[in-house]
Amino acid sequence: MTAETASSPIPSRPGPAANDQTREKAGGGACRPDSGGQAGLISLGIDIGGTKIEGVALDRDRRVLATCRLPSRQGSQAVHDDTVTVARRLMSLAEVGDRRDGITLGLGIPGRIDSLRGTVDDAVNLGIGHMDLGPSVSRTLGIPVQVENDVNIAALGAACQSHSSLVGSGERGRGGDDATLPQDMGEMPQTRSLPPEKERVVVFINLGTGLAAGIIRNGSIEHGASGAVGEIGHIPADFHDFPCKCGQTGCLETVASGSAVEAMWPGVPHPLPDMIDKARQGDAHAKESLAVIGHGIAMAVQIVALTVDPSLIILGGGMTKTGQPLLDLVDAELDKSARASHFIASLDLPARIRLAPPDLPIGAIGAALAGRKAGRLQV
Repeated sequence: MTAETASSPIPSRPGPAANDQTREKAGGGACRPDSGGQAGLISLGIDIGGTKIEGVALDRDRRVLATCRLPSRQGSQAVHDDTVTVARRLMSLAEVGDRRDGITLGLGIPGRIDSLRGTVDDAVNLGIGHMDLGPSVSRTLGIPVQVENDVNIAALGAACQSHSSLVGSGERGRGGDDATLPQDMGEMPQTRSLPPEKERVVVFINLGTGLAAGIIRNGSIEHGASGAVGEIGHIPADFHDFPCKCGQTGCLETVASGSAVEAMWPGVPHPLPDMIDKARQGDAHAKESLAVIGHGIAMAVQIVALTVDPSLIILGGGMTKTGQPLLDLVDAELDKSARASHFIASLDLPARIRLAPPDLPIGAIGAALAGRKAGRLQV
């Protein structure tokens, strides 16, 4: 894994030569340091996904000291062991030695999370029914551990990025028969000043296999009463009434997620870019499918805008690898609503939307920042 680079406040330090890269025995993952040892606070963050476990070590100033990645494995014991392996490797690369004071660990994982107890339920992609993840890893490593939902830690990691590291919308043409189609990919992003990090509200919309949102208010994750805050994918708001895995019909996730794109455009390795390309070429089915997807994502944006009213809406997840064409698609749909409603137009939603940095491990970074809560340290 190569060293990650980002704009402040997550700068990366110069790393060693490529032949210093170390391969982990457990699954062939890659780990590497990005600097020498660092005195003071070390924040470890690990993002546990269905295909990979990715970790970072940050210093007190949020600079990346080391990175590590392993393929993920199924089952509670394997997740525990691999998490411990990544954490120990990060501590070795950051040269913390035998000391454990001032070291915190944050973990992000899919499923239903009790962040107070550090437990995980129904992480189906990892084969976990119930697991006391935080307490077990904390006992093994001897450091405080904070466990959060994977979308929440991605939201925290994205929200801490500087304004210049997020991809914004370009000026687009208005109106016309192809108003729902993305325009020129090379247009320059707009800029928009934002409140200081501690004074802003940020919503991160994860456009992955499913659809969910994470809310960051004044630098902290919002959880709600049951941890279900941000589960916007299961709002039955779409008139197509497609069946949803949750048991309802018409859920937003059925028209605004990677699985929705794959269902409408099957048999293609990268369905959304292909759908966009075919729509540009005049394919009627592609245009119709793209309109459904664009409308669904725009609806998700409007829902978070009208319920949370954030200063910034960051789109992340696998679908956003499409880049600027996705932003243009969503903006065109929002423009339609704005033309029909002065109220919606007054919210200026396209100006609030950004794409998460595509090559930055925002999940692991967010986990590291969340982990400081376990040690009663200020993010």
